Amino acid sequence: MTPETIATIILLGSFLVMILLRFPIAYAVGISTVLCLVYQGEMLTQVPIQMVRGVWSFSLMAVPFFITMGVLMGSGGISDKLIALANSLVGWMRGGLAMVNIVASYFFGGISGSASADTASLGSILIPMMVDEGYDVDFSTAVTITSSCEGLLVPPSHNMVIYATSAGGISVGALFMAGYIPGAILAISLMVGSYIISVKRNYPKGERFSIMNFVKQLGKSIWALLAVLIVVVGVVGGMFTATESAAIAVIYSLFVSVFIYKGLNWKGVWNALTSCIDTLAIVLILISISGAFGYCLTKLHVPAKAAMLITSVSSNPVVIALLLNLILLVLGMIMDMAPIILIATPILLPVATSIGISPVQFGIMVVLNCGIGLLTPPVGAVLFIGSAVAKRPMEKVVKATLPFYVCMLIALLLITFIPQISLWLPRVAGFNV
Repeated sequence: MTPETIATIILLGSFLVMILLRFPIAYAVGISTVLCLVYQGEMLTQVPIQMVRGVWSFSLMAVPFFITMGVLMGSGGISDKLIALANSLVGWMRGGLAMVNIVASYFFGGISGSASADTASLGSILIPMMVDEGYDVDFSTAVTITSSCEGLLVPPSHNMVIYATSAGGISVGALFMAGYIPGAILAISLMVGSYIISVKRNYPKGERFSIMNFVKQLGKSIWALLAVLIVVVGVVGGMFTATESAAIAVIYSLFVSVFIYKGLNWKGVWNALTSCIDTLAIVLILISISGAFGYCLTKLHVPAKAAMLITSVSSNPVVIALLLNLILLVLGMIMDMAPIILIATPILLPVATSIGISPVQFGIMVVLNCGIGLLTPPVGAVLFIGSAVAKRPMEKVVKATLPFYVCMLIALLLITFIPQISLWLPRVAGFNV
């Protein structure tokens, strides 16, 4: 074996071993990087140099702001209003509260950008509500955790910003626009699955649809929904960069949460900001240390070798696309979302573009695959949060989630093989994708 091959084995092999041993992901990335550099005889000063380069990006400044906006709005009393809005829209259907859960996640996800926040916030309200109305608790939990992944696709999503930085030269505005229809496809897929189960189990309907009630609830929720409008219109219209729009959205979210909805006092704001710091510390450490890991990957030509390996299996674009999804799904079962985006994007994106998949479309695929990973053991963070909120054993929740995994995979395949689902809206908005 050549020294380059041995260095690659050390880098990737030690990383996988530490992941399986349940090392914290930042330690696994950092230690494997150091081992690789030591073997190659490089100065370890490359580690801090590449860590600084990893976060030396203006677009990445949007990540802290989007996380802060999501925490402020999530703590500011908007959950009840978005649930009421969703109920006025779809509560009349069979299994109405399940439909409300899914649609509310679409609305709330556009504000929080976090599946975990969605599950914790909406789940604590909707799961007990569904159980009181006669829904099975495990079914209620399964609907909550799977629908929370809509927020990863619906802008503004900080994971899209991380992907844009990792991919290099991808417009954040194009990614934001690309997420709306895939998020809706995922929601519709989950609603179809929920409806079939609700009919079989004879779950109840809600009140009849009323246009007056819908307009009334829309009026109450409009302040929250405007936060998303500020970000998306500002970025797509070229009025702000993603970072500037995120900063403006934080100020707007603070104003709405404290003075309009009055769900937060100043002590609550301080607690929300403290929570943001905990989350940001984790995210930014991962981004920085992944910069050093990516340096080793590039120097060892791992992306080119991975492309050759995958294309050697088959030259059929359909088979290669399925392999890319399979790799991302497996990674999602053992790693958190941000590290997958940071580490896998430079490796797999060249393969995706070689078979005609747009970098924007591939970004949507990556995010949805990672979202499914958040619901699968052994590392599924959202699965754990849902189980904790519902106070149910994880195994029972997984069993109830099985039909919804099928719904999510159907949505993933549609997004993979019908590029227009992801690319039509960005093209309408004038992006060259």
